[in-house]
Amino acid sequence: MADVAARAGVSHQTVSRVVNDHPNVAAPTRERVQRAIAELGYRPNTAARALVTGSSRTIGLITINVNQYGPAQTLIGLEEAARAAGYSLSVAILDEPGLDELQGALDRFLAQSVDAVVLHTSSSQAVEALRSLDPPVPLVAVQMGAEEVRPTVTVGQEAGARLAVAHLLGLGHATVHHVAGPAYSLEAQRRVVGWRAELTGAGAEVPEVVHGDWWPTSGYATGLALAARIAAGEVITAVFAGNDQMALGLMVALCASGLEVPGDVSVVGFDDVPEAAFYTPPLTTVRQDFAELGRRGVALVLAQLAGEDTLPDQVEPQLVVRSSTAPPRR
Repeated sequence: MADVAARAGVSHQTVSRVVNDHPNVAAPTRERVQRAIAELGYRPNTAARALVTGSSRTIGLITINVNQYGPAQTLIGLEEAARAAGYSLSVAILDEPGLDELQGALDRFLAQSVDAVVLHTSSSQAVEALRSLDPPVPLVAVQMGAEEVRPTVTVGQEAGARLAVAHLLGLGHATVHHVAGPAYSLEAQRRVVGWRAELTGAGAEVPEVVHGDWWPTSGYATGLALAARIAAGEVITAVFAGNDQMALGLMVALCASGLEVPGDVSVVGFDDVPEAAFYTPPLTTVRQDFAELGRRGVALVLAQLAGEDTLPDQVEPQLVVRSSTAPPRR
């Protein structure tokens, strides 16, 4: 920093103000210091700055299994929002959401002097573990719905499921079958609650839930089973899949069994993955705004760091109607 000050002809304190984006620096002076920084290739010593300011400008993120579209996009949304707020994101990806694993990741982050920690997972096991964690920095839950435990922001899973079911009932389908995600998933559980509530409120029959594993293979297996039931005479005209990947497998299986989507069976997914608009047929689905989820998650962290009171926050989902749904054949 002394070299930058000498090159720019300013004091050490002025360079520090520019590096830390302090507003009380004249524009010509700021430009001169920034030019000197670029010429010298100066990089601030974050460890030293953390000692002086008491802040590392780093947020720790604990997440589990980011090999699915939703978790991966949430991670990206959090990183972009953190970067826009002047923070970096340090990530720990766990295989299991147990207490020992979460505590270990939390301890590693505390050793790095992070300013706050975000926990992102839809596992019900993690919610129970979360009750036992008591870190000395703010801890925010994203997509967990653990309102009674920690400050949290989620997407409205129940509301999204109700949108899907209301759309299908509105087209004239007598009921809607549901291919849900894994039983341990909080997101899957809430979508089941929303699906059931919308059917019950409309006075429609509530079929038995079938659980998949989020992947197209489970949707395909369920599609073959549903096609066999239809061939045996059961009336099944509408299916709400717990995510778009299972919906894809479901539609492929129905097509392979000689059924048309949406002619014989209407299908709605959840997530709105980029490929959903290019499925055959293009998929009607419920969109989750993962970028907004990330922004609100980081906003919740910043509010906690500022000592502000916070309330549970919810990002509202949106129904995207495409060509995989239609009125049932009479």
